[in-house]
This record gives sequence, C-alpha cells and structure tokens, in this order.
Amino acid sequence: MPMPMAMASSTPTSLSVVGTSLAFPRHHLHPPAASSTRFRTRLRNNRLFLSSPPRTRHKAVCGGLNLRRNKPRGHAFVVGEPSFLVPQQRSCASCCLAKKRRSNLATFVPGAFLDKSGFRLCNDKLRRSSVKPVQIPHATVGPDEPHAASTTWPDGIAEKQDLSVYDSELERIEGFLGSELPSHPKLHRGQLKNGLRYLILPNKVPPKRFEAHLEVHAGSIDEEEDEQGIAHMIEHVAFLGSKKREKLLGTGARSNAYTDFHHTVFHIHAPTTTKDSDGDLLPFVLDALNEIAFHPKFLASRIEKERRAILSELQMMNTIEYRVDCQLLQHLHSENKLSKRFPIGLEEQIKKWDADKIRKFHERWYFPANATLYIVGDIDNITKTVCQIEAVFGQTGVDNEKGSVATPSAFGAMASFLVPKLSVGLGGNSIERSANAMDQSKIFNKERQAVRPPVQHNWSLPGSGVDLKPPQIFQHELLQNFSINMFCKIPVNKVQSYKDLRKVLMKRIFLSALHFRINTRYKSSNPPFTSVELDHSDSGREGCTVTTLTITAEPKNWHNAIRVAVQEVRRLKEFGVTQGELTRYLDALLKDSEHLAAMIDNVSSVDNLDFIMESDALGHKVMDQRQGHESLLAVAGTVTLEEVNSVGAKVLEFIADFGKPTAPLPAAIVACVPKKVHIEGAGETEFKISSTEITDAIKAGLAEPIQPEPELEVPKELIQSSKLEELKKLRKPTFIPVNPEIDATKLHDEETGITRRRLSNGIPVNYKISKTETQSGVMRLIVGGGRAAESSESRGSVIVGVRTLSEGGRVGNFSREQVELFCVNHLINCSLESTEEFISMEFRFTLRDNGMRAAFQLLHMVLEHSVWVDDAFDRARQLYLSYYRSIPKSLERSTAHKLMVAMLDGDERFIEPTPKSLENLTLQSVKNAVMNQFVGDNMEVCIVGDFTEEDIESCILDYLGTAQATRNHERDQEFNPPVFRPSPSDLQLQEVFLKDTDERACAYIAGPAPNRWGFTVDGKDLLESINNASKINDDQSKSDAQESQDGLQKNLRGHPLFFGITMGLLSEIINSRLFTTVRDSLGLTYDVSFELNLFDRLKLGWYVISVTSTPSKVHKAVDACKNVLRGLHSNKITERELDRAKRTLLMRHEAEIKSNAYWLGLLAHLQAASVPRKDISCIKDLIFLYEAATIEDIYLAYEQLKVDENSLYSCIGIAGAQAAQDIAAPLEEEVADDVYPGVIPVGRGLSTMTRPTT
Repeated sequence: MPMPMAMASSTPTSLSVVGTSLAFPRHHLHPPAASSTRFRTRLRNNRLFLSSPPRTRHKAVCGGLNLRRNKPRGHAFVVGEPSFLVPQQRSCASCCLAKKRRSNLATFVPGAFLDKSGFRLCNDKLRRSSVKPVQIPHATVGPDEPHAASTTWPDGIAEKQDLSVYDSELERIEGFLGSELPSHPKLHRGQLKNGLRYLILPNKVPPKRFEAHLEVHAGSIDEEEDEQGIAHMIEHVAFLGSKKREKLLGTGARSNAYTDFHHTVFHIHAPTTTKDSDGDLLPFVLDALNEIAFHPKFLASRIEKERRAILSELQMMNTIEYRVDCQLLQHLHSENKLSKRFPIGLEEQIKKWDADKIRKFHERWYFPANATLYIVGDIDNITKTVCQIEAVFGQTGVDNEKGSVATPSAFGAMASFLVPKLSVGLGGNSIERSANAMDQSKIFNKERQAVRPPVQHNWSLPGSGVDLKPPQIFQHELLQNFSINMFCKIPVNKVQSYKDLRKVLMKRIFLSALHFRINTRYKSSNPPFTSVELDHSDSGREGCTVTTLTITAEPKNWHNAIRVAVQEVRRLKEFGVTQGELTRYLDALLKDSEHLAAMIDNVSSVDNLDFIMESDALGHKVMDQRQGHESLLAVAGTVTLEEVNSVGAKVLEFIADFGKPTAPLPAAIVACVPKKVHIEGAGETEFKISSTEITDAIKAGLAEPIQPEPELEVPKELIQSSKLEELKKLRKPTFIPVNPEIDATKLHDEETGITRRRLSNGIPVNYKISKTETQSGVMRLIVGGGRAAESSESRGSVIVGVRTLSEGGRVGNFSREQVELFCVNHLINCSLESTEEFISMEFRFTLRDNGMRAAFQLLHMVLEHSVWVDDAFDRARQLYLSYYRSIPKSLERSTAHKLMVAMLDGDERFIEPTPKSLENLTLQSVKNAVMNQFVGDNMEVCIVGDFTEEDIESCILDYLGTAQATRNHERDQEFNPPVFRPSPSDLQLQEVFLKDTDERACAYIAGPAPNRWGFTVDGKDLLESINNASKINDDQSKSDAQESQDGLQKNLRGHPLFFGITMGLLSEIINSRLFTTVRDSLGLTYDVSFELNLFDRLKLGWYVISVTSTPSKVHKAVDACKNVLRGLHSNKITERELDRAKRTLLMRHEAEIKSNAYWLGLLAHLQAASVPRKDISCIKDLIFLYEAATIEDIYLAYEQLKVDENSLYSCIGIAGAQAAQDIAAPLEEEVADDVYPGVIPVGRGLSTMTRPTT
C-alpha cells in the first residue's frame, strides 16, 4: 500500500480528492491554466468542515499546457476530509520563472511518502480538479446598513455563559453547547435599497490588491425545458461583451466568470490603485461588474461568437470522465432537476436561441435583489467602500428616466471624485435603462428564492427492500476500470452552535480512523481494489449532504474489492474507534487547527471570499481562524469515545446495515464499467455484470467475519538520542567552505535573507528564516539525475523506484503504519516526486512540538535506512504497466504520447515506461537507480520557515550531517543526453483516431527550445553568443539616453536568467495572441494555450501548443496556431503587449513572494553543480530583470524557438463514431496487441468542471 500521504495528491490520476460533491463543471470563461511548476506541491485540506469545495476558476489569460504526465493512482483508501470553519491558506511551490496556476493548498494532511512522479506530457486539462478549503457561512446582519458581525471573542468560553442557573455540570455543558458560535469580527454586511446585498472583508494578502465578485443567484437549475445552457450563454455574452471590463485590462486586473447549478459569478482581481488612475481602482471595477450583470448588450455578433465558443467547449469537456460524472448526478438526483440541468446545456438548444430568448432569461433573473457583491482585499476604509458600492449600484433596478450621463446627485457627493474618467454614468447606459424602465421596475420587485438550489430531494431514510433502487450500470468502451459509488443523501446540518461543531469534529475523528485502517491493512502485491474513498460532504451547489463510498478496481477484482471495502466499513461501524485512535486524531486535529489559527494573517483574499460564498450557500456560521481554533478547543474537551462511535456509526449505516429495514436506503448505487477487458491468454473479452451480482457482492462483504481493531504503538521519535550521539561521534558532522574559491563556511545575503551552507559530507544546504507563515516550515531535498539518468537497459527504473519507495513506506525497523502515525502525530506531510532531471522529497511541517526535528528525522531515515520490499515493487510496476496500457482509451494522452515519441526520437525517459521495459526491471535495479543518485554532492536541501538560526543549524548538523557521503553502489554508467529526432521526418505531422460515441478533437504542436540557462541540444551557449554580439555595438557613439537604455539591456543580456525571463514574457504574449486570434476572432476553439518546458540540468527544452476543437475545425485550428506562432515577425510585438506580460508575471511574483513554498522554489539549485548559472542574483534581480526587458530582448528569445516546418511537430487526435482506425496505433508495436485496463479517475466531481469564460 502506498504511504498515507497518497491521499494528498490532487493530480487527475492520483488518488481523488475528497470533501467534494458531484462537481459538475461550473462553466467558465477562461480555461484554467496549467502549472509549469517544476516541483509542484499538492496538499489537501485537513480541516473539519464537510462542505463541498468550490472549484478553481482563476487563470491568467490563455495559460499553457504542462506536458507532465499524469501519474497512475496508487492503491489506497481515502475518506472525506471535511474542511474546518475558517478559510485556509493556499500556496504553491514554484521555480523562479515557472508560470503558475493558483493551486489549492491548505495546511497539511499528516502522512508520509506520497509519490508525485509525473511525465512531461499531456496534462489532460479536462480532468483537472481543484480542492478548495471547505467553508462555512457568516453572521446575519441588518438588511439596510453594513456593520461588522458581532466581534469580541471572550477570554474564556465558559465565562460567556451564565452558569449559575444550572443545577448540574451536565446542564451547564448542554447550555454551552447550545449557544451560538461567534461570528467573524471583521466581516461587514449590508444591503442597498434595491435589494443588492454586499459583504466587505479587509484582508492584506496579497497587499494592495482586492477581489470583487458579483454572484447572481441564477444558474442552470433555473432554466426551463427549452433553455438548457442559457445561463451559461448569458455569462459568456455579458462578460465578454463588456467594454468597461476591457478597459481594465491595462491596469493589471484579471477577470473571469463561471456558471454553476445555483449561481453565476463574475469576478475581478485588481490592484487597489494604478499609476494611470487618479485614485482607487475599485469604482472602475464595480462599474464593470455592474455593466456585465445588469446592463449587458446582447449584440447578435457577440452572441454568435460565444455560441461557437460554447459549442467548442461542450465538445472539449465531453471526456469519458465527464460522462461518468453525468451518470452519477443523473442517478443521485433522479427525482429533481439537478439530474437534467447540467450547466453546459444541450447542443441542439444552444444552436437555436436568438437575442430575445437570451434577454428574457436575463430579465427574469438578473436584478439587484437577486445578487450578492463580495469585496475582499486590502481595503482600510469601509465607509468609503460602502459609498462606492452605493454610487455604482444604487440606481440599478430603480425606475429611472434620467439622461444618458448620470448627475452627481444620483451617486452622492463623492461620485465625480471616485470616477473622474468614466465617460458614462456609473449606473450603466441610461438610454438602455430608460428603454427598459418598466422591466427594471418589475425585476426590482422580485425577491430572491429562500432556498438555493430550489429543488426537492428524496432523502435517504430507512425503508424496506422493496423501496431499494437496484444498482445502475453505466458501460462504455472508453472505461478502463470498474468503479462503484454508493450514495446516501441527507439535509445539510447547518453549523451554527457549539453542538453542531462538536458533531462535525466527532465525524472527522471517526472518518480519519477509517482512512488509516484501510490504507495500511492491505499490503499484498495485488490488493483487490485500486482505491476506496469515503466522502462525507456538504454541497451548496446541490443543496444537500452526500456520503459516498467509491470503490475502484481492475474489472477482474471487482467482487473482492466490494467485499473488502464493505467489510472494513462494517468493522468500524460495529466496533468503533479505539481510545488510542480517538486521542491520536483529536490531538492531530487540534494541532492542525492551532497551526491554522497562527496563519490568520496569511490567508489570501480569494480564499477568504470563496469561503464566505460557500458558507452563504450552506448556512454555516463564519468564524476567523482564531475563533475557529478556540471554538474547537472548547468542544474538544466534551468529546467522548461513546459519542464519537455513535455519531460515526450513523454516517456508515447505509453501507454497514445495507438491506436492513432500519438502515437508510442508498440514494443511488451506480457502477461504471468497461465493455471489454483483457484476459491473459484470451485477449479482449466482453465484460459482463448485473445489478443482482453487485447487490450480492455487497451482502457478501456484510457477511464476512470481523474483529476489533488492535491498538498500534506509535514511535515518539525515529532516531533515539543515544543513537544520534553515536552517529555524531562517528561521522563528526561540520560545516565546510561553501565553495572552493571562498573560505567562508557561511554565506548570508541580507537583502533576501538567504543563508548558504555546505556539510562535510558534501550536502549543500540553503535556508531562509521567514515569519510570514507562523510556526510552519517546508523543506525539499533535490537529487540530480532523475529519469534522464536511466540507462538504456533500465528504462523506467527511476520512476518505478520512487514509486516503490512510496508504496513501501518503511524506514529502519519501523513499519509503514508506525511511520504514518509518527507523521500524523507531528503533522508532517512528506511527498516524493521523480522528474526527467531530479528526484525530490518535500516535507511540510509545523514548528510546534518539535515538528521540524521530526521532519529531519524522517529525512535522515530515508537517506540512511530506507526499506525496499518486493511487494511494494510489484505494486509500483503493475501501476505503471496498467497506466501505460490505458493510453489508448484517452484521446489527449494518446495524442500527446504519439507527438512526444516522434519529437524525442522514441526516448522512453520522457514518456511512460513500456511493458517490455517494466518487465526487465528488478527490485535491485530500481533501488540502485534511485539510491545511486543520493550522493552528498549530488543532493541539495532547501528549507524555509519560521525557525531560529540555532534550531535550523542544529537540525542540519544532527540529521543531514550524519548521513553518509557516498554509497556502496557504483554510479550509473555514461549519461546519454536526450536529442530531438533528426529533421525533416515523416513523423512531423501525425493523427490519432479514437472510436467513440461522441465527437471530440484535440491537437498538440511542439518544437525545440533552449533550456532555462541558454544551452541548446546541439551544444550552443546562447547566452555567451548574445554577450559577444552586444560587445560589437559598444564602440558606436550614442546619446546619454541610449547609453542608459543600452546599459540596462547589457545587464539583462549578460544575466544568467536572460532566457528564463524573456521566454516567460514571450510565453505570455503568444498565449494572449492565440486566444484573441484562434479562439475569439476565428472561433476555431474554446481552449488554446502555449507553454514552455525549460529544463535546468538537461541542455534542451521545448514548447507546446495545445488546442481543443471539433473534428471539422481541428485542422484549421492547428494551422491558425502555427500562423500565430510564426507571425511574430510580420505582426510585431507592441509595447502594450510587453507591458501586460510584465504586469502579469510581476503580479504573480508579488502575490507569491510571502509564501514559504514559493521561496523553496526560488532557492532550488542555488548550490547545484549541475546548474552552474543559478546564483543569488537570479533571486535578487528578478523584478529588475522583468522591468528591463525590451521588445528586442523578446525577439532574441523568440529566435531560439524552432518554428520552421522542418522543426515543428504536430499530432491531431480525433474521436468519433466514424474514426478511421483504432487508437492503439500510437503505442509501440511490441505491445499493440496487449492492451490492459488502465486506471481512470472516477467519482463525484473529478471531470465535470466547466471552463472559465475567457
């Protein structure tokens, strides 16, 4: 079994996230950006609350595709990890130049050895899902005036109660538990006279920026039978048709929109001020939102343009994962409209609507009283903000016959000062308002619905077997694995009191125990399941709480998988958690809550806003992090073992008591299965299964004998003090000079706060003391080599080896269970990753209770005493074998696979290992491939956190300094550098066909690029060439201004990061052009992106354009993409384009600079001998380098991209009923006849997210 941290991954093919409801795609304007982060951090929330996390929806325009492969899922059991009642911080590890998608990182889920290895290939954007912290609502306030929700939290909760009236301790406790939870002290609420509600929350992360989101309480659930998809259509037309929104594009603002079942949201992230404005930017942002939502122009040209985009989006997202989620929703909510109103809509209806039809839906639902405005950010003057809201929105919806330009009296005395540059009144186009005065008046008189979404649910109540709906079966040729979902649906329990919070805490403890038990019990080479997940979560979008047991397995093992999962659920329900489990998980949850409270000033504005919005939908009380922790402490002391087991048992009754009259009836049971499976010796065979067989398998699990859970001994430390002292005497760890040219053993940079050290065993260490994330730290071990170090005889050895280490999870004499519990107790998150260039281990830890020392102990044990076991190797190899053989079932993966095989001349180090290569591996060969890279001077450790210099250097000496410098294995043989296929080649333009019931198309276009430091695959040093060329011009006479500009250019062109900086800016510019041309102007796609993959060690890189389309348009889309890529000479880059690219990248840098994980990425390779050009200036000069870049510099970078016909590779993938051939063709011949079922993520919410509008 993989180590416990397997549950922390959010990659599409890793263990699926929990706490999510059946997340149908909200429809977005912009496709979500992929991350090109070199070492991505994927942590899951370890919070208490059970609400369904909202999905990611922000992206810089036209972000690129990361060609890192999705890794296979491991065998694991995952339970719902509800979020706490407070918003959580998210951060993302990022290398200094990487483009980054906002990632949803909460604090850590304790555990060890998550494998995050990936391939730099198709990112399969359609399956992307983001896990957000789950949330809870706010305090109710008066409708007319804003004010802070009740504020002061008392020093002691008991003192808050008048306990003298109680006759007994029990009555006092009951009285306390019945009292209300405190409300967020800084949250301001109000309501305008036209009914518009608003919420304002001051928040300084990131500084000098704010979020403004306008939520219209109308979504796909409000559509009539002939309007399916019209809410999403309005979102597109209103948002992209807004001229006032377009005027914000040059200010550094980012905007987007999305549609879901229950609402449509338009959002803008912007700086508080800009140098081009005479004051606050907020009034301009509010004016744009007002125009978008309440004064759109439904122009025929815009409607047609967005109709094409939406139809393209519909085909793009119609993956098999999307179709599975459709099936789950249809059966879970078969009794109401949620099963029939998916936000994307129906193609045949989308094609027919005219402007009048669209306008009528808008008039019916878009009115101020049916909307809520959220403003969260660096806002100090609440009164001024309220005036600005009133000035912009106050007249909207009011019967107003005034002229086209609003007078100051319409907005208050501050109007002309607040918006001096607006040529039209803040209320929008008054001519349009006058023409629709009667309709506006009618709209204003309407009221928002009290219950959202407005549907009736059939709750899961006890009933007879006659009432039980038989399991439903969805069978499809593109499915690889067997999966089954058992659903239980109940009303949302609004968390308003301490009693409510206590119940949530008890559920969380109970489900944590279930996760640990199944995740550690099954360690055979072939466990019966691939994954088992128990999710118990509230869903604001569905208006219910859903408990879901999801089991996935290879088809041949489906019966045993159900039996085992049901048996374990029943064991916990019958015997409950042990006293040791209660103590352990309660303590871990309190530590995590304490850590979150300490991070109160580091939660981003968007996370706070999403938290509040979801809370509104669920009816929970909103607290800040400190209040949440204090409330949790208050109820923790009242929790008893008996009550935990009683509350938890009720959650599991629908499974553990299945078939009994007293058990809640499942809301639905849905199995998703393949049509054919591969049988050894028999080939492809039809897969047969019936509802009766599924029911019998569930009952067989219930009949299995069960025993109580034994208590486990948890180690307090992994290295005893006496043993550590012996090691220190033996190996005498010391610091040595950082490099041979400088005698200093310590280099500290005052400007950045970075300290560099080197140990006597050769391990270099970089650390930074940072107070921005209180009492927390991150550490990363980077080992040079990665998959590129694999020899021709051992392809796949590194990636399988890293997975083997993860699957085993043992160190020294400690079992996997003991290591996991050690991590649970110390709140340590450890993950492993292998890439083409590196192996890395990342640790997140708290500084409380010796958490940093515990993390260093774990790292030391991995370096010195890792345990390699056969069963873990067998599982790892089987996972990659299954993953490889699943490629032909995915249009995106097979298309990307074929392209990368062609471009990199079949180099298997950049694709999944083939079955033949996997068969040749042994436990010893993968162990050697990994551990031979763990040599002192080939490793680098970076640490960032809220520690002291004394503590960090003590840990470094004690645990890193005592590691061996070398190993007893020979280093790998000669290194074979990767090369591109010689051109021209007949493989430069290829196609892939996939037989499918529905039509889809995608394409990838790729070509060579240099690496981040200017080295090319043919041995050229481009940085040196540029410097030599610059010297030629030095003697020419120039003006002072020219000399000053040339001096800046010379500094940039002589800087090691010249290509990293200029390539990043170039990528932004190309992305913007691709969107405006291929998507917006030509209407050939919904989603197109450009991304650069620039290596650090390897002397090469490549770019990739990914585009989705329809089969009839995909060839034109590819041609259009090529024209944009090659058209930068004929259509010159403008200063405005460059300025926008600079602002985008600098804003990302500014937003992330306080994140420990971001600094971890900046520190990477600072002392790596294999990345000689990385030095401290690459961190110190970042802002200057971006600002100094000129258009001429961008063209110097552009010239290094190979975009000619002989260098460019493309592959088009087409799916449909008339596909010309089977998709197995792209795989190597030796395995083309041996296609095994692969691993595919299924479950509530992995694929059904819709894309952002822009």
